[in-house]
Amino acid sequence: MKIAVVSDDGQNLSQHFGRAPYYIVFSIQEGKITGKEIREKMGHNQFAAEHNHEHDHGQHHGLDDASHGKHATMAQAIADCEVLICGGMGMGAYESMRRLNIQPFVTDSTDPETAVKSYLEGKLVDHIEKLH
Repeated sequence: MKIAVVSDDGQNLSQHFGRAPYYIVFSIQEGKITGKEIREKMGHNQFAAEHNHEHDHGQHHGLDDASHGKHATMAQAIADCEVLICGGMGMGAYESMRRLNIQPFVTDSTDPETAVKSYLEGKLVDHIEKLH
């Protein structure tokens, strides 16, 4: 099993899925962390010229097909992961990950390894109230 954590610097858990340039991917065997690697991640800056504004203000964005395609592109680097942990993300990205069979978790933890261990212990709380 592999678990991806979104990161701004390859060390800390990022508060925003879309802007983060890295994934920290943890390999898990028998409920224990057995490895860790850093993978590059596409982000909002790669799609800046294609701003797609198909939502009403005050409503969740990123739920249209074009946005799902962008989210799927961002997730290509973690296609082998079952879980994605981040500190915040849009509702559209959250739903896109679920459609891609990657279970997203939004956490208040800032330490990637602590968050992964909490997930493995069944104690990681999914703070969906942090979705935007």
